[in-house]
Amino acid sequence: MHLTAHEWGRVPVGAGGFSRGQANRLLAAARAHAMGGTEGTTILCDHHDHLTARQAVGVIAAQGCSLEILPKLDPLSPEETPGPVRARLVHMLDVALGLNLSTGEATSMAHRAESLLEVFIRLYADRLLVEVRHGLPRHYREEVDDLRALRERLDVRRQFTANAVRPDRLACRFDTLSPDIPLLRIMKACVLVLGHHARSSDTRRKLAELRFLLDDVTDVSIAALPWSAVRIDRTSRRWQALFQLAGLLLGGRWQQTHADTADPIGVTLLFPMNDLFEAYVAAQMRRAAAPLGLEVIVQGGNQYCLGSWNTDVTCRGDVFRTTPDLIIRRGAVAVAIIDTKWKRIPAEPADRKRGVSQADVYQLMAYARVYDCSRLMLLYPAGLGQEVGTLHSFGIAGGLERLDIGAISISAGGGETVQQLRRILLQTVA
Repeated sequence: MHLTAHEWGRVPVGAGGFSRGQANRLLAAARAHAMGGTEGTTILCDHHDHLTARQAVGVIAAQGCSLEILPKLDPLSPEETPGPVRARLVHMLDVALGLNLSTGEATSMAHRAESLLEVFIRLYADRLLVEVRHGLPRHYREEVDDLRALRERLDVRRQFTANAVRPDRLACRFDTLSPDIPLLRIMKACVLVLGHHARSSDTRRKLAELRFLLDDVTDVSIAALPWSAVRIDRTSRRWQALFQLAGLLLGGRWQQTHADTADPIGVTLLFPMNDLFEAYVAAQMRRAAAPLGLEVIVQGGNQYCLGSWNTDVTCRGDVFRTTPDLIIRRGAVAVAIIDTKWKRIPAEPADRKRGVSQADVYQLMAYARVYDCSRLMLLYPAGLGQEVGTLHSFGIAGGLERLDIGAISISAGGGETVQQLRRILLQTVA
């Protein structure tokens, strides 16, 4: 059974929903995930007759069931049906993680597929099949074998021990070109795991063909995959995107796979929306800032708020480290600091606070002091019908610092989003 819900939405357990056994398996996958927190409650909460999704989006797949959680801005909007939202999420992941997906191909799949996991399985299978048919990368590796004729080098020690009574056999050491390399071991492990979760018959057929074509590659459990041993060089550069996709599906950033090649239990392909929105904005902001001669620092700064007090001596902080989401610098000078917030800001002009939380204001005020920066912004996603760009500007009492409230449309194409961010930068650092 497969169901789809929005973040913070309810998923029925019982009539019309998952059985209790299926719900328990999904909860077990959530508890085992690195993002799950205590008892998995940062991903799913159990209320006996229903599950509540939290602010993580993606797919939890367990034996016999899967749950897709999609981002939510306005679920009642006609644009918030699963197909368009899934396509928007795939676009954000592509930009944030640098997957280099074909935009048209991925968007088309996202509209047709039953879940986000099915989209990525299909993309992975299609791309891997193309590369495998072009030829597998091979590296030389040393082998030892007893042969009738000498091949390359004689292993003298083995010849006069193991083969002492077999003069018809020569202990040889020789190099062979083999496809059994770390990169392809990861590719095959991903094929084996995804084969248990693919729903489309066409995708299952492609994965079966890939298992046959990779038969000479050693099976390795998920826990023992040689991620650090993979080297992408000029001969294997065309495999870069596939390696990133495998990392996404098997254990890369934000992910965890509760499976081994023998008995896959489940796959959790989950992303915290706050972090994903920040990574998406950061990637697009770099493109927007480059022509303006500006540099974007992500989760940097690392300055401290407080330190020891000494009379007539400027304080040097050493506690309460700060990491602004985005620091915009011109040379060594911070000209703007931007914090991203994945939530919809109220479109009520009568609200003097513009939907901004007090904690966010205090945080930006601290950044203004610590980084000596007078231009600050809280950046939100724009809901349907909301304005984009700089929506409102506040002054900070007692000084000349300005705190802007901004919004960008994540429904727009990538080029339009970059243009929106460039206009925001021009208004902010002017």
